[in-house]
Amino acid sequence: MSIQTVQYYFAYGSNMNQARMQRRDMRVKSVHAGWLDGFGLRFNKASRRDSKLACANMVWARAERIQGLLYELESIAEIEKLDPHEGVPWRYSREVYRVHTAQGVKPAWIYVANPSVIDNNILPARWYVEHLLAGRDFLTPDYWDAINTADCQVDGIEWS
Repeated sequence: MSIQTVQYYFAYGSNMNQARMQRRDMRVKSVHAGWLDGFGLRFNKASRRDSKLACANMVWARAERIQGLLYELESIAEIEKLDPHEGVPWRYSREVYRVHTAQGVKPAWIYVANPSVIDNNILPARWYVEHLLAGRDFLTPDYWDAINTADCQVDGIEWS
């Protein structure tokens, strides 16, 4: 597999909100439930707009499974549209992982927070968590409930 041929993107954070992806002019062919074993969801990446607010990140966690949406992109070039929103290469790096789906394993682009922006002492804003909850149809009920009950800050300036 060549990374130049990877046509999937795995969203485990705010891009689980398909409306947000549409506002970002992302063209996708299909969307499926996906997961990675051995990784967990954490809200520990400092937001680029407010370093006191946390965004989603995935971390190595042997006994966990991170869930999300696997977007089949209309073209390979589509992923580059997300790079400015994700702050590549300073805030997140874009890497390829093998994502599990009901249709088999697919190589997919995934954004992973760079160590320089990790802060384990911050919380996400509730409106940010709502973006993740928009992926409900692709998540198991227990996983959705865990996101829904995540500790959040009361305030925070919203952005789309």
